[in-house]
Amino acid sequence: MKHTITRKEVLNGADYLIDVVAPEVAKRFVPGNFCMMITVPNGERIPMSIQKTEGDIISLYFKKLGKTSYELDTWKVGDEIYKIIGPMGSPPPIKKYGTVVFASDLVCGHAENWAMCDILRKIPGNHIISIQSFPTAADVYPDKELCESVADEFILATEDGSRGVKGHYLDVLQKLLEERKIDQVFAGGAIPPLQKISELTKKYNVPVYTTVRQIMVDATGMCGSCRVFIDGEQKLACIDGPMFDGHKVDWESAISRLTMFKTKEAVAMDCLNEKMKGVK
Repeated sequence: MKHTITRKEVLNGADYLIDVVAPEVAKRFVPGNFCMMITVPNGERIPMSIQKTEGDIISLYFKKLGKTSYELDTWKVGDEIYKIIGPMGSPPPIKKYGTVVFASDLVCGHAENWAMCDILRKIPGNHIISIQSFPTAADVYPDKELCESVADEFILATEDGSRGVKGHYLDVLQKLLEERKIDQVFAGGAIPPLQKISELTKKYNVPVYTTVRQIMVDATGMCGSCRVFIDGEQKLACIDGPMFDGHKVDWESAISRLTMFKTKEAVAMDCLNEKMKGVK
């Protein structure tokens, strides 16, 4: 199978998207699933959120953060990714909830926001509110890649107030919870705010699903690196999640595990920088 890149676009100074041929993933994908990408033979395995599918094509969002995402940013339309495996994970129930909010503040969360809003909006009885927050106006995605087209209501927020509502999605959600009846919340993106949104929704007795994006090595349940504790019971984000009831997550443990491979990640980036110097 050739996983050919068919489209590549810049989203902001750090984020970009690619469309890539992956028919086996596309035909079985359900929002809440993810895929595993390996760019080259013997390359690292990267878990990726899927924004949408169209025919044999899946759309993926990337942030230039580690070695592979920086390296992939140099690839072009027509280049081929070595492997895309999936869909993986266990999606939350796709059903009638009532008034649903999906909040996101980071590239992976924005992809999940789109996918979940799109499918839940098609279920009679659901009213979908999407909140996307960014640091500044310069970080906001192009209009066609925002979730406005897949939501009944769309709220754009920037932390400095340079576009949309001023604040983070937490500020926007708190106001909504104070003013309206919200039946279900979903959230994805940076981990620390997910702990806060879990605390906030618990205060208002509103259920929340959060994407607990732990570091994955193989994503098949073998390595155990993505373990997370739910109500004191060990689960694996790769097969039991990655979306979990935020009120039951041991957030202190989840956050502490994010630093496990920081040293190795730094070494990998140093090697890439040296390689790029040689290319110049």
